[in-house]
Amino acid sequence: MPMSTRVPDEVFTRRPWRALPPGLAVVLRPRIDAIAADMIDVIRDEVPAYRRPLDSAFGRDLAGSVRRAIGQFVELTEEPHSRQDHHTHHFRTLGRLEFLNGRTTDALQAAFRVGARVGARLYAETAQSASLPLEVVLPLHEAVLTHINVLSNESVKGYAAAQATAEGGLRRSRRTLAACLLDQQRAAHGDMVKRLAAQAEWPLPDAVACLLVRQAAGTGRLSGLGQERDAEILAVTHGADLVLIVADPEREGTVERLRRAVRGRTAALGPAVAPRDAWVSLHCARLMLAGRAATANGDPMTGAGAFVSAGDGLAEAHLRHGIHIGRLLGDRVLGVLGELPPGRAARLAETLDALLMSWSRTAPEVARALDIHPQTARKRLRRLEELFGERLSDPAFRFEALLALRTRALAPGRDARLSPAE
Repeated sequence: MPMSTRVPDEVFTRRPWRALPPGLAVVLRPRIDAIAADMIDVIRDEVPAYRRPLDSAFGRDLAGSVRRAIGQFVELTEEPHSRQDHHTHHFRTLGRLEFLNGRTTDALQAAFRVGARVGARLYAETAQSASLPLEVVLPLHEAVLTHINVLSNESVKGYAAAQATAEGGLRRSRRTLAACLLDQQRAAHGDMVKRLAAQAEWPLPDAVACLLVRQAAGTGRLSGLGQERDAEILAVTHGADLVLIVADPEREGTVERLRRAVRGRTAALGPAVAPRDAWVSLHCARLMLAGRAATANGDPMTGAGAFVSAGDGLAEAHLRHGIHIGRLLGDRVLGVLGELPPGRAARLAETLDALLMSWSRTAPEVARALDIHPQTARKRLRRLEELFGERLSDPAFRFEALLALRTRALAPGRDARLSPAE
């Protein structure tokens, strides 16, 4: 038979059918149904997952696929260079269905192996009954092995493609859930969060924490987090930053794993909160990193490689959240210090802070806190009494003054007059 002029596809890189006599196809074609029946019986006997009624949808699919495989083998025997796109699509679909039905490829691969063994025997018996030469047996077995290997590979490709599609959808669902949890208004709708969590296959934990990693967008996964941890982590990008929502962050060893994963990067871990407050955890982490940049004179690279835990500095995060209001409060409560020379104002500000933090509010206790002579402390305290008078005994003033002092300490460069001399 002359060779076809059609362009061959790339599914079969080896074509041992060229060594088979065309007459083999003539004797095989009438026996396709009989060979298929025997093959199906053995597959159902040896592969437990395929022991389903033949009149079921699964049974009909099995019978159809076996007949198609045998028919394809006969086609290749008749024309080794014929295109096989129609069959390729079918066997890729088989793999896709295995994934969609929640099965692995194990049973399908076992069925292919059984089918190859039975097919090789029955093809050889058919060739022998047709008095074809014995020399056909070796290329026949090679053709069977080549054929079943290609079918197996195509089904695996279909399985992998379906898996990738599903995982892509799962990743999208998880990004949607993460975006919802980080949105204050949307996170308050419990039913919506539960629905998105179910779609994302992410059981809602009792607590989460947000890890903010600077300049990490596009990394996808950090090297220190294995796949077993990824299942518990939602990831989403915010500009150039990567935000990870970590389930059960207070579980033993979790913080240390995160610390190792972001080694060499600047990151902040927000406090553990209920899932509906994940946005609060992220807000705290942002405030802590903003604080690091401020103390580094605005150079974000100075803090490179640092790991900050906002849970250990909630008071600072709270002050940073209202830092502008805190400065206004300072101007109102501590305004009299601004009228003094910078050095004197700074010394009195630190003395006032020590006084407000002391238990007995005595000169010796203030002196110990500031490591100065008690007489020096007395002089400063008298000066504070002259400036603030009876307000020093007013709990409301003491509270506001301490807030103002603590706020100004977070960004001392904003008010050099109250900054202690170097």
